[in-house]
Amino acid sequence: MQKYTGETPVLVAADCIIFGFDGWNIKLLLVQRNLDPEKGKWSLMGGFMKPGESPDDAANRVLEQRTGLKNVYMDQLKVFGNPDRDPVERTLSIVYYALIDINEYEKQLNDEHHAEWFLPEEMPELIFDHTEMVKLARRQLMYKAALHPILFQLLPEKFTIPQLQALYEGVYQTKFDDRNFSRKLLSTGLLIKLNEKDKQSSKKGAFYYTLDQSHYEENFESFLNLVPNPNKFFQ
Repeated sequence: MQKYTGETPVLVAADCIIFGFDGWNIKLLLVQRNLDPEKGKWSLMGGFMKPGESPDDAANRVLEQRTGLKNVYMDQLKVFGNPDRDPVERTLSIVYYALIDINEYEKQLNDEHHAEWFLPEEMPELIFDHTEMVKLARRQLMYKAALHPILFQLLPEKFTIPQLQALYEGVYQTKFDDRNFSRKLLSTGLLIKLNEKDKQSSKKGAFYYTLDQSHYEENFESFLNLVPNPNKFFQ
């Protein structure tokens, strides 16, 4: 392989950043690269866009081929195009991030690429500019979660308030006041309390809730105050 000299076509790749939640921790899904350069090192999952594919189609195909995951929440993040980002070929990367409930999809993961979940603070060194991609995705996730209840994409159909609080605390890497968080959450009117408790976490147990889909669209702005002082996370 030779370094890019400007005489070859520019390639376009789709890279996917997968955030998952296991009930108490938010995690990042990484794979071990199976080709040179940087073979064997940890990487985001990605692949080149095929002729006739849209970027969204390519991202969904890459995600399903590499992990077995499909029909998950995915959003385009940014195009990374530094001329030196790939040491071999001039490559643009269209980056997406996806949100999944780990417990729902874990059995679907494709073992071929040795996919493994990592806590963000324990993430290993990644190839090329993938670390920068993850940092930007985490920042975008914080921003968007302060405006919309997209973090429900990471939760199972029924969940407890402590689980939801743990999710928000994991995304924002901070501790919220238990009473205030619970009060603000219930005041949104978007949760339906179930007559069932999760007793695995404590003897008393915590009631399960589910999202009221019938009022989701009209009341989703009620989540705007769930994160206290969100501007402090974007200084």
